[in-house]
Amino acid sequence: MLNQTSVTAFLLLGVTDIQALQPYLFVVFLAIYVVSVVGNGAVLLVVVSDPRLHLPMYFFLGNLSCLDICYSTVTLPKMLENFFSTHKAISFLGCITQLHFFHFLGSTEAMLLAVMAFDRFVAICRPLHYSVIMNYQLCTQMAVTVWTIGFFHALLHSMMTSRLNFCGSHQIHHFFCDVKPLLELACGNTELNQWLLNTVTGTIAMGPFFLTLLSYFSIIISLFSKTHSCSALHKALFTCASHFMVVILFYAPVIFIYISPTSGSSMDQDQVAAIMYTVVTPMLNPLIYTLRNKDVKAALSSVFSRRGDLNTSRAHF
Repeated sequence: MLNQTSVTAFLLLGVTDIQALQPYLFVVFLAIYVVSVVGNGAVLLVVVSDPRLHLPMYFFLGNLSCLDICYSTVTLPKMLENFFSTHKAISFLGCITQLHFFHFLGSTEAMLLAVMAFDRFVAICRPLHYSVIMNYQLCTQMAVTVWTIGFFHALLHSMMTSRLNFCGSHQIHHFFCDVKPLLELACGNTELNQWLLNTVTGTIAMGPFFLTLLSYFSIIISLFSKTHSCSALHKALFTCASHFMVVILFYAPVIFIYISPTSGSSMDQDQVAAIMYTVVTPMLNPLIYTLRNKDVKAALSSVFSRRGDLNTSRAHF
């Protein structure tokens, strides 16, 4: 069935309609976007360029940084543009495209966090078999699998949403196109779309979340049963702390938006939660990993020192 919508564009109303606040919010979100892109870009650069970081843990960290750069870019540039735009329009195709890539990257990140937790489980609980289990082929297959599942999960949402009939208001009370605010504007029966959102998206979000918790629960049990040294226990838990912080920052607002009933939360609350995991979390991820990871900090220092030496030699030349 072809799309029967009479709407060719939507209006993104954004985070606030108070004009006086918009220049300040533009500066804040622009700074966050720059920090997010630069920080994640730096992590991705050192993971690729430093041979000492060519390990499964940092391979997945590089994937996470790439995801966060793309994730921020899906929503923030359009938000920044709309702060100074009087029209604030997004085409129907642009809206569906934004929705697709938002869910593609978001669901991929949820599954990638579970893969990273599994990597830490193998490293701590099966250290003698780590290099055999987490070989290059398996790591590549897991990365390709989560990216592929994320793409087709998002394609399902974008196709089903594009087939809805939008015959009423075309104002989206959000700063980007998402399934929930679009379902609010759709005419006709949206029960199938709502079921997909609750069941399929809920499974893809909560399934990896529970696997992540299971991995950390198994790590803690294994450490307490095998490790009698407090220093060794502290060191092992410290290696997991950064990843667990990222998991909490990502999942807390996701659960609030997609697991809570549609009628139980306001659009303002949804926007605050969405800002947390689409804007704030991608910015914090590289800071969390670099501040708490000695290998990444050493690699970053090495890269910048080499560039500094190169610039000095060029100046002398």
